[in-house]
Amino acid sequence: MLIANQRHAQDAPTFEEYAASAWPRLYRTAYLLAGSHADAEDLAQQTLVQAYRTWNKVSRADQPAAYLRRMMTNLYISGRRPKSRRFELLTDTPPEPRTGCGSGHEDRLELWPHVASLPPRQRAVIVLRYYEQLSEREIAETLGCSTGNVKSTAHRALAALRAVIGSDAHEGEGA
Repeated sequence: MLIANQRHAQDAPTFEEYAASAWPRLYRTAYLLAGSHADAEDLAQQTLVQAYRTWNKVSRADQPAAYLRRMMTNLYISGRRPKSRRFELLTDTPPEPRTGCGSGHEDRLELWPHVASLPPRQRAVIVLRYYEQLSEREIAETLGCSTGNVKSTAHRALAALRAVIGSDAHEGEGA
């Protein structure tokens, strides 16, 4: 029996080898559990991290694949516990900027849905300028464009925001 266990230990693949060969199966199962690609990747990766921590035990199991499947299922179920037990809480509103802005908290919360509805490049310019407090030059470097392009994109974005805010204000006056 001791000789069989030693031979089994010598024949066992390394963690890296096992993880590489098991990934497609783990991911497929994780996707079926989680229902989205991002959550499936997270779940499969968490399973492999846990397996790495206990690799000696996993590699000695009669059926390592079944062992990992059970680990994954437990991780999935424990991730579905009430939010008060979770380490992170996702919200619909962005975090507040670290530096103060000229407008109040309520104004920023009211404005955010309109910013979120801008086209991607306009939204990026507005977020980088007014939420991240970057200069036009820094934004241009970040986006890989000219400062003139940043200025014109910001102008179009601000015009769109003013139009939406203006129409919201006029709707409120008619009520």
